[in-house]
Amino acid sequence: MKFLRFAVLALVPALLVLAATTSHAAESAKTKIARAMSAGPASIAANATVVDLNKGKATVLRKGTNGFTCIPGHPGMVGDDPMCLDAQSMQWASDWMAHKPAPTNTKPGVTYMFAGGTDYSMTDPWPKPGKQVYKTPPHWMILWPFDPKASGLPSAFQSAGTFVMFKGTPYAHLMIIGKP
Repeated sequence: MKFLRFAVLALVPALLVLAATTSHAAESAKTKIARAMSAGPASIAANATVVDLNKGKATVLRKGTNGFTCIPGHPGMVGDDPMCLDAQSMQWASDWMAHKPAPTNTKPGVTYMFAGGTDYSMTDPWPKPGKQVYKTPPHWMILWPFDPKASGLPSAFQSAGTFVMFKGTPYAHLMIIGKP
């Protein structure tokens, strides 16, 4: 439990940047929890901690027991989509949001985004907002260094199949379109 609390607190400052510009305080906790849970497999989401990040504040909407954390995101904000992350993914995301030179997770992390996702870039881990928005269908990710050349996997955005996102960076990771 201490590690989960630390992981959530370590991720909070970084993710607050995404959440700071949009308030969804008018939504009920029940609505936020449902949206957060839509991101992961039912067997995982049912027992995950749900954390709402909004306007510089992290609120635990529901405590969980399985080491996963689900976040509702903010509808309409590119890159701030619902997701369920294990502890290794929480570390990876915290490092990424803090612009650390490389992630420090010591094992592969698993992140689920079954509600889909949006991003401004498939190659730049820290893009500036732009006109191009990539809309990724429901997917899951393995957050661990992947090299497209070594793996034989493509690195271009795809709406089906598997590809490496952020190729050539320490934050390259596997995007697997669909639900396992």
